[in-house]
Amino acid sequence: MTSKGQQQFPPQKQDAQPGKEHVMNPIPQFTNPDYKPSNKLQGKVALVTGGDSGIGRAVCLCFVRDGATVAFTYVKSQEDKDAEDTLEMLRKDKTPDAKDPMAISADLGFDKNCKKVVDEVVNAYGRIDILVNNAAEQYKASSVEEIDEERLERVFRTNIFSYFFMAGHALKHMKEGSSIINTTSVNAYKGNDKLLDYTATKGAIVAFTRALSLQLVNKGIRVNGVAPGPIWTPLIPASFDEEETAKFGFNVPMKRAGQPIEVAPCYVFLACNHCSSYISGQVLHPNGGVIVNA
Repeated sequence: MTSKGQQQFPPQKQDAQPGKEHVMNPIPQFTNPDYKPSNKLQGKVALVTGGDSGIGRAVCLCFVRDGATVAFTYVKSQEDKDAEDTLEMLRKDKTPDAKDPMAISADLGFDKNCKKVVDEVVNAYGRIDILVNNAAEQYKASSVEEIDEERLERVFRTNIFSYFFMAGHALKHMKEGSSIINTTSVNAYKGNDKLLDYTATKGAIVAFTRALSLQLVNKGIRVNGVAPGPIWTPLIPASFDEEETAKFGFNVPMKRAGQPIEVAPCYVFLACNHCSSYISGQVLHPNGGVIVNA
């Protein structure tokens, strides 16, 4: 991690979403030698959407190092290289008693695709203990008038419809002690005028997390969220222009963007029953010091 106020990203832009991690400069930090796993997730089966890069990749790596068997989703033909790289890392780092990791390509905006993903994971591993809803896309807009119906539906399908679909199908294979973790955003709490539709979906995820936690409390399944601040992931150069990318993260109290590995331990904590057994319906805020009250 860089010192306060010293971080500088070279100007860069990617032309399409989802962004590609392997062409970013610098590559996001998805590991940290100071992270010490302790088998907190030994014997668990985890499914992470959007796990090929960014926060999802860091979460997958932390999960396998803490003993979990991990499957993740990615977008075929657009994220193949990142998915292959992540899969190789997971194979290398998995614990001896965990099963081989799996990468599944899917457009999660549609119910039938989410069902296929869940079915494939259950057929391979028998169950799901941890579901991380993390897949997302975002686009800039200077005015609500720029956001047409097609774009609005696309963003909502990826960012919130998929969370409903994945949870609905995964729950059939989850038992007492299981955990669902949803990725929202600091934008849900402070707003973002440049990312109106994205911000709206992230607010919906907060409400979804709170309501689903109440619905599942009697089943012994905990539902929580993580609301990252500005994190250096492929979404950034794929969403903003070169000047904005170069300054990314300067607007938080720590004066820098965070790295995926600075967020991933939140998911390990929320997934681990002996760490967070009395926590449900809550959101953690790794956001560089931004104060949120909601």
